[in-house]
Amino acid sequence: MMPQALTPDSIQEVDLRQIVISNSTFGPNEITQIVRAISADYNNFRLLRDAVGEILQQEARTPATSARLGVCQYLLGRYQDAVQTLSNADGGALTHFYLGKAHLDRDEYSQALAAYESSEKAGYPLDEVALAKAEAMLYMGQAEDALRLLDNLSGAVEQTAEYLYQRSAAVSALGGNQSEVVALLERAVEAEGCHAGALFGLALENDRHGNDDYARTLYERAASQFPTHIGTLINLGLLYEDQEYFDRAKQCYQRVLDIYPAHERARLYFKDADASRDMYYDEDARRRLERLEQILSVPVTDFELSVRSRNCLQKMGIMTLGDLTKTSEQELLASKNFGETSLVEISDMLYSKGLELGQFATQWKEEEPVYDSSDLSEDERAMLDRPISELNLSVRARKCMVRLGLSTVGELLRRTGDDLLECKNFGVTSLNEVREKLTIQGLKLRGD
Repeated sequence: MMPQALTPDSIQEVDLRQIVISNSTFGPNEITQIVRAISADYNNFRLLRDAVGEILQQEARTPATSARLGVCQYLLGRYQDAVQTLSNADGGALTHFYLGKAHLDRDEYSQALAAYESSEKAGYPLDEVALAKAEAMLYMGQAEDALRLLDNLSGAVEQTAEYLYQRSAAVSALGGNQSEVVALLERAVEAEGCHAGALFGLALENDRHGNDDYARTLYERAASQFPTHIGTLINLGLLYEDQEYFDRAKQCYQRVLDIYPAHERARLYFKDADASRDMYYDEDARRRLERLEQILSVPVTDFELSVRSRNCLQKMGIMTLGDLTKTSEQELLASKNFGETSLVEISDMLYSKGLELGQFATQWKEEEPVYDSSDLSEDERAMLDRPISELNLSVRARKCMVRLGLSTVGELLRRTGDDLLECKNFGVTSLNEVREKLTIQGLKLRGD
């Protein structure tokens, strides 16, 4: 039995607190109402949390109340509490089914399968149990068994989003044609436009292929569903950071932390987004920087200089005002035929634009060492010529590699940690990740 979609009016009528704490009927329809209410307004997540707190304060609970509490604990992401509560509940079909889901999210796959078996024996809908079992089998690495189980299903279930989503996961796990995987995901989204798993899978495929705008749209649709995949919120947050929507990124990471307060990546990404927001907060400073960059790019030929000064600058390869701000007085005076008169002339020209000679001389970067592979063995050359993709970096780190134009491990090793940190949205967390991946291969960044 698939849950029916709720209209906006029906969502408004839902008294979430009453559903949770009352002694009325509690089943799939009530669970659907809770899920849809939170999907429509994430503030209802806190209402659910408060209602669960009220039940926990009760001195005595009936087995039916424990079942209701355990399901709600599962929805809150409190999987350990849900397992404990549901294990001591009424033993009904719904209880066993959600006990299986709680075990699954704790990576306790054999216990999840056992709970699903019990829910089937207690009368839970066979098709829903079969789909849940297939998901558990996929997590256990039993993709062939999962696909066989899906093949044995027939009828209306084959057109449901959950069936198509699980089938796409099974085909992907077995190394099937990726176009078939995408087609199944697209059919799943067509069947149910709010299926969080299918939306996430389709978003991830587009994210990997650089279709950022469409991926963002799909991630946003997936993020509006509840429960939300952690990967959806993390990846959407990263895309928001790339587009400098730092407050939105923080909201994504905060939603992860609402359920997993100790989630390390979410905590670090939240801090990075907060720091980046502060970096771009001062719009006036940003405009001043853009104005300065425009001035520095002005060619020296735009000014009326003496023939001697023009010839000297040309011989030294100084083409713009920016080049002059990186050149000291001593370097100019060391040039043949360049005297004090020319120095005054150049200084006055810079002063008219609010600049000084040698102003940014300390910002000259150390030239990147020339890559010489002649002294390397064939194995060493093969290692350095490997694509960076083999390091299995996170989305954020991979995008930095693309921005820097790095495609091989050897190109990466010629960069310093500071070089990488200068890349947009690449912070200390990502730098540590790169270093850890290289350390596993026995490699280091330049200067480490």
